[in-house]
Amino acid sequence: MDFSLTVQTRITDWHFIKYLEDLGYDAAWIPDTQMMWSDCYATMALAAQNTSKIRLGTGVAIAGTRIAPTTAAAISSINALAPGRVFLGIGTGHTAMRVMGQDPIAINEFREYLRVVRAMLHGEETEYTYNGKTTSIVWQEHGDGFRNIETPIPIYVAANGPRALRTAGMYGDGLCSIFNEQIPVLDFNLNHVAEGAKIAKRSTQDFHTTTLTNAVILKAGERLQDDAVIERAGSWAVTALHFVYEIWRYTKDDNVVPEYMKSIWEEYSDHVANFPVPEEKSHQLIHEGHCSFYTPGEKKFVTPEMIEGTSLVGSPAEIAEKINLAGKHGLTEVSLLPPLANLREAAKDFAEQVIPLC
Repeated sequence: MDFSLTVQTRITDWHFIKYLEDLGYDAAWIPDTQMMWSDCYATMALAAQNTSKIRLGTGVAIAGTRIAPTTAAAISSINALAPGRVFLGIGTGHTAMRVMGQDPIAINEFREYLRVVRAMLHGEETEYTYNGKTTSIVWQEHGDGFRNIETPIPIYVAANGPRALRTAGMYGDGLCSIFNEQIPVLDFNLNHVAEGAKIAKRSTQDFHTTTLTNAVILKAGERLQDDAVIERAGSWAVTALHFVYEIWRYTKDDNVVPEYMKSIWEEYSDHVANFPVPEEKSHQLIHEGHCSFYTPGEKKFVTPEMIEGTSLVGSPAEIAEKINLAGKHGLTEVSLLPPLANLREAAKDFAEQVIPLC
């Protein structure tokens, strides 16, 4: 099992990735979300120059905000700085696009995007369509040092729904999804990945599977209602709430609301309806604090059910047991996203208390 952190992309925090390397983490995922954090590739470049072992990847790159050749150029540039340590995590952009009031890229467009990126990272000439015009593109060579496509760059596709999961099997070398400790969800995901791989006549041998989650290590006597626990769990719990609400507001399908959210769903819907902005600007506030902190008005939504439903919770031994079970079902990496204020403590505690038991 590999272990990583998905970090809040703050360019001045590149040294935190070196800290993760020193703690023994296998990888750092650096997210791409233009309205919230620093540029992911600039941050990765600094981290690449100041580390030597830890794998570095986008967590995840957003297809809707950069054209495919630009993404291929960016990630292969980082690979020139850290050859063999770079991966491309990529998704349709659920949050990065929604925070601008825009829709994520459609799955059919995403598949074409991945086809082009994959071909370019393999050094192949490929057809590329831009603004309705299709041309043949190939890298222009100016000598050594501009990029590295000789050392493979695996593509890890972010996916949770059936079509996106099949897309991961068709074009990805791995999957990044959110399933927490729910083995049936992991099995569901991997079954759809296998379907996609079959369509593309690809093998899923050595397919890499990552879950994005948070770990809440309970200290002796702590309860899920305690403020200290809520602080460690809150940012990720409400991020899940934002994610589901965005799906629900566009589909109006109550089936997308998981059981652990149902007790607070009506109150949260009222919370969004009462934002102090016009409805057409609500996207500016829904994701406030995304993966970094929860807002004061959201604390009441960090219930015990929400904590258990979104995070790995328990003693170090209990968390390790859950991870080991998931490993038997095909999970190969756990990536944690702790709150910004608790980042170093969470990384250190997990590395010292949980990882040795896995």
